[in-house]
Amino acid sequence: MRRIEAVLFATASPVSRANLARVVGQGVSVDLLIDDLAADLADRPYDIARVADGWMLRTRAGYSDVIRAAADVGGQGLDLNDFDVAVLAAVAYHQPITRDGLKDIFGKEISRDLIGRLHAQDLIATGPRAPRRGAPYTFVTTEQFLVHFGLESLRDLPDAEQLADAGIGPEEP
Repeated sequence: MRRIEAVLFATASPVSRANLARVVGQGVSVDLLIDDLAADLADRPYDIARVADGWMLRTRAGYSDVIRAAADVGGQGLDLNDFDVAVLAAVAYHQPITRDGLKDIFGKEISRDLIGRLHAQDLIATGPRAPRRGAPYTFVTTEQFLVHFGLESLRDLPDAEQLADAGIGPEEP
């Protein structure tokens, strides 16, 4: 269990089950060790989170203010405005999607600069070429997208009903 904790402590990205199994041995249940570690961390300011098909240590949300007050965490947050987030969400829900597909959703051209900002922050990447005239690029979300938003996979994205309940999606009829 401590070997897993040491590996997770030392890395800033999710660690897969296969990599953790190499640390503890193939005959050992990584899932049981993760469960034991999570229980052991229950009274700590951080916990273990399953994200992007792996695990990582995350500070509990209740400690965010004290961390910002005392630690240099500049540059760790995303610099996104509301429209950037909306475009990112459209990519997540409709991937792979072209800029024309995004234009159809938003009713206006999506700038190359916006796509470039999302790409530079490693939230989206180019996907397969669209199978149509000109073979335009498509865009997909990245592992960093999953990590930043604390998702294990895209299946963890909220559905339309959950978004409507939160007041941020289309209203149900």
